[in-house]
Amino acid sequence: MKTFFEHQSLARRNSRAMVVLFFLAVAAVIAAVDVVLGAIWLWSTGAPATTGVYVAGALVTAGIIFLVSLINVARLSAGGAAVARMVGARPVAPSTADPLERRLRNVVEEMAIAAGMRVPEVYVMDEERGINAFAAGWSVSEAVVAVTRGTLERLTRDELQGIIGHEFSHILNGDMRLNVRMLGVLAGIVFLGSIGEFVMRSVRGTKEKEAIAIFVLGVALFIIGYIGLFFARLIKAAVSRQREFLADASSVQFTRNPEAIAGALDQIRSSAAGTLIANRYAEEMSHMFFGQSVKMWMGGLLSTHPPLDERIRRVHPRFQPSAYRPTRQEAPIADMAVPEAKPTGRRSSDLAAAWGHTPAESAALVGTMDAGKVDYAARLLAAIPPGLRDALRDRERAGPVIAALLLAEPEAARERQLQAIPGVAIAERIRQAAPLTRGLGLAWHLPVIDLGLSALKPLQTAAKVEILAAIEAVIHADRRVSLHEFVVLALLRSELAPRPKAPETRKIRELAGEAATVLALVAYAGTRADATGARDAALQAAVRAGAATLGIPSACPRRRSSRWTRQAPRSRRCAVSRRCRRACW
Repeated sequence: MKTFFEHQSLARRNSRAMVVLFFLAVAAVIAAVDVVLGAIWLWSTGAPATTGVYVAGALVTAGIIFLVSLINVARLSAGGAAVARMVGARPVAPSTADPLERRLRNVVEEMAIAAGMRVPEVYVMDEERGINAFAAGWSVSEAVVAVTRGTLERLTRDELQGIIGHEFSHILNGDMRLNVRMLGVLAGIVFLGSIGEFVMRSVRGTKEKEAIAIFVLGVALFIIGYIGLFFARLIKAAVSRQREFLADASSVQFTRNPEAIAGALDQIRSSAAGTLIANRYAEEMSHMFFGQSVKMWMGGLLSTHPPLDERIRRVHPRFQPSAYRPTRQEAPIADMAVPEAKPTGRRSSDLAAAWGHTPAESAALVGTMDAGKVDYAARLLAAIPPGLRDALRDRERAGPVIAALLLAEPEAARERQLQAIPGVAIAERIRQAAPLTRGLGLAWHLPVIDLGLSALKPLQTAAKVEILAAIEAVIHADRRVSLHEFVVLALLRSELAPRPKAPETRKIRELAGEAATVLALVAYAGTRADATGARDAALQAAVRAGAATLGIPSACPRRRSSRWTRQAPRSRRCAVSRRCRRACW
């Protein structure tokens, strides 16, 4: 089975294949334009078109296609939220009181916690009665999951979980970014067809002779547009069909319940609305949906999705609709109740010893999910006290709750942290949130942060900056930063801090010093002293191995030198080498 990183690499190769197919499609559209242009030239002048006419037609056509594609890619730069707004989807607030929407959010949160990823934003397409869904976004941290109202109303919880598991497969396997890029790029190919429709509608009010010429031009562009549509569907079918089989199989792996997704597909098969989407962008987004969003011609030869019967047979060969349908429960009005429970967790000093995985094994777990993890996530979320869960759904209280996770246990130390916070109002809110997180073990911190981030992301930039400043003050109040605090702060900064409009891309060798600092941190966290207390050799070996993998010099992260500085005082020992006179953090 491929790892998360192997799936990401495969998605990048699929992106390159899509680029090749895109240029072939552009060449076909240009050839069609030149054929039409030559015919019009011959009909109007009685002489064959010159080379210059063909070259001009090719350049103008290519320019239009690439310009429209660039505009659409730029329009989708906001990521999954922009795609969801295209189809008129509405965001589901974490504090929603709608029972069906609450159930949907619970299922999405369980999947996200099980996969160890940020909780995606959740959207609902209220006007769509078919059973369908999609995931969109440029990165895992910025993903959104959208479902139709028909999906919420027609499916049981297990069937809904099967569809959400399918969409999470697209997120974790790298399909999501490819799908959004394809949505922007292919718009240029079909744009000429839209121009043709506009030209044909604009014939009214013109002279008869001019009208015939304009109408013929419009028909020609419309036909060329359908050539573009043919190639767009060909590209989407080439990239999407096998990915749908993989996502169905992954859903079964995640839920350990083949009847969940098979039952959802069977409901689509028995529904009058099926998976069809009425929105005007249904064709452009057909490769992103769970099921076929538009009716297909040519017998489904260019369909972006395999036939429903084939999908059901692959995930559940022995599935019998006649036996399944009488036993399926209708979608419940409310989700499972959240029991009163007091979560407990290990002390920070116990966590490393209890983990028991090598760095390679830990890396292999990134972005993976199975039924055991989903079950564990469901139990974990159900055990969070209702008061804490309600606070994490509230945009005003979620930030203070996350900050309260980092408050020290002794009362005096906690007061020093609260007094260090810039802003009396937010400090008081953190003080009020402290009882909700008191006694909460470290094993619960990441799920709590993930749930809180879902409510914090829609806030204005100023509110996010205020929360980050308060958390930084809490962490630095004792003039030391633990590894846990460093990881929490880095996570929150990556999700909430304002980002530059044009991120700079640099080679890893240009960032050798910074990379060495990160390697030193990872080496320090991943090595332990043996019975004799020796640690230097293991630390340096780990740094050298990481540096060799990255192709950077194995040098001190604080000093760009090829050897370690000697004669360091014992009080300022480097985390990598006790002979270094500089402290790394």
